[in-house]
Amino acid sequence: MVASKEYKVIGTRPIRHDGTDKVTGRAQYGADIRLTGMLYARVKRSPHAHAIIKKIDASKALALPGVKAVITHQDFPRPPEGVGTSGEGAPQPWRFQVENFLANKKVLYRGHAVAAVAATDAHIAEDALALIDVEYEELPPVLDVREAMSENAPILHDDLRTKDTTPLATNNTDKPSNVAAHTQIKRGDLEKGFAEADVVIEREFTTTMYHQGYIEPHNGTAYWSKDGHLTVWNSSQSHFVFRNQLANVLQIPTARVTVVPLEIGGGFGGKLYMYLEPLAALLSKQTGKPVKMWMTREEVFEATGPTSGAYVRVKMGMKKDGTITAGEAYMAFEAGAYPGSPVGGGMNGIFAPYNIPNIQVDGYDVVLNKPKTAAYRAPGTPAGEFPGDAVINELCDQLNLDPMDVRINNAAHDDDERPMGGNWGVIGALQCMEAMKNHPHYQSELQGENRGRGVAMGYWGNAGGETTSSASVNADGTVNLVLGSIDIGGTRPALAMQLAETLGIRAEDVWPRVVDTDGVGFNLFTAGSRTAFAGGWAAYELGQQIRAKMVERAAKIWECKEDEVAYGDDGIIRGPKDGDGKDRQFTFKELCGQLGRTGGIIEVGANINKTSVGVSFAGHIVDVEVDKDTGKVKILRYTAVQDVGTAIHPSYVEGQIQGGVAQGIGMALTEEYHFGGDGRMQNASFLDYRMPTALDLPMIETVLIEVPNPGHPYGVRGVGEVPIVPPLAAVQQAVAEATGHRFNNLPITPASILEALYPEE
Repeated sequence: MVASKEYKVIGTRPIRHDGTDKVTGRAQYGADIRLTGMLYARVKRSPHAHAIIKKIDASKALALPGVKAVITHQDFPRPPEGVGTSGEGAPQPWRFQVENFLANKKVLYRGHAVAAVAATDAHIAEDALALIDVEYEELPPVLDVREAMSENAPILHDDLRTKDTTPLATNNTDKPSNVAAHTQIKRGDLEKGFAEADVVIEREFTTTMYHQGYIEPHNGTAYWSKDGHLTVWNSSQSHFVFRNQLANVLQIPTARVTVVPLEIGGGFGGKLYMYLEPLAALLSKQTGKPVKMWMTREEVFEATGPTSGAYVRVKMGMKKDGTITAGEAYMAFEAGAYPGSPVGGGMNGIFAPYNIPNIQVDGYDVVLNKPKTAAYRAPGTPAGEFPGDAVINELCDQLNLDPMDVRINNAAHDDDERPMGGNWGVIGALQCMEAMKNHPHYQSELQGENRGRGVAMGYWGNAGGETTSSASVNADGTVNLVLGSIDIGGTRPALAMQLAETLGIRAEDVWPRVVDTDGVGFNLFTAGSRTAFAGGWAAYELGQQIRAKMVERAAKIWECKEDEVAYGDDGIIRGPKDGDGKDRQFTFKELCGQLGRTGGIIEVGANINKTSVGVSFAGHIVDVEVDKDTGKVKILRYTAVQDVGTAIHPSYVEGQIQGGVAQGIGMALTEEYHFGGDGRMQNASFLDYRMPTALDLPMIETVLIEVPNPGHPYGVRGVGEVPIVPPLAAVQQAVAEATGHRFNNLPITPASILEALYPEE
């Protein structure tokens, strides 16, 4: 670790504040909700990937004893005009969002919700699904992004037109299309750049859909009371955004919606999106009872958002000395049934770690008959950056150049022009590369047969956004911290530690609590690597307000001017000497004990919306061994280097990095959505969807580089997303060295390795 500044609390490893609740089972998750008179609901889903809904007849289901209500798309109010926010990414039409809750005229993927039924018992609700008759007219599904873009592809939305934002747009026509959008990043002169290169190569790559793999399924419980107030209990990453979305799609005032956040059993971006809550709300309105819903694991796979599969074509030029002269990329990302793929993340990431003078990146957002995609840890960037670093590794092989020397010589530096426009601020790309180059792992000799080593870089942009918190000081010297950001990976302690640092007290003396949407002002989602940054800013401002008020109280006691009192970073409040010449001071706790006689409790609030985020860079080194008899890839050693800005709680930082590595290795080697020709996912279970486990991975070494973000009082950068980006290209290069074959289509399964090694068998 590169130390940046000495702190009292930041950089330590206190026990997390919610740890006891988690390990004892006292913490409440969505499945734990029990309300008086509660009904249970299930969802009728389409068996087809693409079909017109001719008729829905729920009469038999409604006649079943215990069934209290059945809803279809027609029970929703007419969707509002315009677009609204749902998760990360660009806002999408409200109509598309409502149609994904319950299909309207067509079903667009297998598992698309068609109707929902509420009953007194979950088993009765399940039985009722078979009694809902749906008449379909099947249509041919389109399941490949290149096929979806072809002239003769089946059209999913008759009213969808390509939005082309390039300067010389050619796609803005009145012709229906599955291409929802085309955008472009461009700088320099590509033709000149390729002419200057000694070697130019062009390669094609594909990645599949990947699921976030959270353990807790989606859930939602709703009660629409007789006075018209809707209360929702759920596990999500975004209870304030959910509140606003519910108010819009159900067309009720925002003040009449309360969303109560429960603990979340994993999200990784996938729980930024609603699926069940609006259905539970409508069923509750019809029945006058609370309604609880949850998904099966198969429903989670088939009907919620994985990340996009992608087709990417990359062309790059390099001089013999390793200078990268030009880079060009074509990216087509699957959006699933409705527009909104994370193609922008792929476009921004592919060349970000490098200062390449001539680039052009074209991105296409494409709909097809698969579940609507959702965010997944650095959305779009793993699939986007994998091809760029893979081509750099291949160019290094062709020119016999050290891949880390090439990266260092082409590294993006502080204040360089960014590929996506604007300029970098203070960044740690070069520091990560140099740490990789000098690490004992990279310097070691890899011995043994069928083994290989790979390296790759990763980038993620981070987000800011609106964040509100409040705090109150207790007479015993403790502080209550009220948060509106969902805790996924340890943000309670991270924010409490930043407040404690500001006040000069122990982290254990700050008690953080995540409250519902009525208990604090608006907070944006817990995503985009924003929470420790934005929540930390709010905590810092709360701390500064408390310090000022404590100075005011001390001055009142000492009967002196406030400018004669100083609040030290050690938590000691010092004043002028008394009449006997003795120093006057209070500890934080001592002064808290006198709040009652100096004006009462101290309460403060902060609302911030900072844009001074610090981007994240990471670099990984991996060694693999390939069994040429079975095609199995074994990860021998893994080192993850990352600029973390300032490691608030190093244990959680290390855990985030290790978790991202594990998921990235899954993308590279084992995980995939496997669809049949009819659009049915054929591996919709954790048994068949092969995520890496502890048995598949070695201990993952982490190296924390601290290049503080100057746009934050404690130098915070987001840490949770960038570690998923480098594994794809790093593993691909290691497997190439071990086998002599480059696998540009992920995942690199045992079958694909054996096919490459023994093509005639």
